[in-house]
Amino acid sequence: MTLFKFFSVIATLCSAGQFAAGHAALFHPSMYGFNVTGDTFPYDNRPVAPLMNMTFDQWWFHGHLDYPPNNGDMFDLSAGQTATAEIACNKGATSYFASSDGGDIREPDNPNNVCPGSGMEEYHTTGIDDLKGCALAIAYKNDARSVTPEDFTVFSVNQTCVWTRFTDFQVPARMPPCPDGGCVCAFFWIHSPDSGGEQNYMNGFKCNITDSTSTVALAKPQIPRRCGSDPVNNKQFAFLANCTHGAKQPFYWFNQEQNNMFEGTYSPPVYTDLYNFLDGSQDDIFEDSYDSLPTPSPTALMPVLRVVDNSGSTSKRSWRHRRSQPRRLLHNEHY
Repeated sequence: MTLFKFFSVIATLCSAGQFAAGHAALFHPSMYGFNVTGDTFPYDNRPVAPLMNMTFDQWWFHGHLDYPPNNGDMFDLSAGQTATAEIACNKGATSYFASSDGGDIREPDNPNNVCPGSGMEEYHTTGIDDLKGCALAIAYKNDARSVTPEDFTVFSVNQTCVWTRFTDFQVPARMPPCPDGGCVCAFFWIHSPDSGGEQNYMNGFKCNITDSTSTVALAKPQIPRRCGSDPVNNKQFAFLANCTHGAKQPFYWFNQEQNNMFEGTYSPPVYTDLYNFLDGSQDDIFEDSYDSLPTPSPTALMPVLRVVDNSGSTSKRSWRHRRSQPRRLLHNEHY
């Protein structure tokens, strides 16, 4: 099937109101495309629709830059605290059901259900051991149209995602304040290869860092590297020196333009230890996070992480001893 024919079929389904309930998105009034429906575009471009084989304008911010949030709608992220987001297959399954086409579809007996009335295959997993994590990233700009892919830095990862509607993201304690007008954030997710096709998910939203106690800027984010234990691809051991340490970009994968990842169909990049995305807040993303940060390679020296306490004094320690505190360990530790 050609790409043109594919989109023609999708457009036909759109007009017939026959969209599947599957896939998932982060829903909040601060998001771009919050009120986009199946009738807004000539193809399925709802916030939950997957992004693959698309042009840059189609996949970047999900093509929703022309559908910004209302003035004042902002997702507040308190430095050092936990932010709870709502992730669902349908806006009607969230607290924001009032503006959903289908109204309230939440399950009273299971309010954490991502896809009420559907199985877990709709959010692309075979079970809790098949989850590959999702991430929040931030750009310290107040205008989404000025944000480039290289501007986003991942600041929080939840490795048990997508699994529950209410999903917690730990915010680093040292996040600096946003510029006037707030920052721009985005939700990113790539699911397990065992649970569907090659799909990216991205939803942009306006955000603001509150309760900041630091003014140290984020470091320039680098492209993540596959470096963890990877038994599926016959790599039993992690190569820690080959990891990208510190600030990292999100994954941009499997679209026509501006990818930063080129993994194959059955080896998608994922927000887990495999790419040195540890569970929780990404606490080493600041300009002063490292005293030594060698270029990654299998034979490179290990980075030296600088420890900053509340008094501002610093000391040195090997990165090997640093780890975010996970809410639940999914696999045996590699590090």
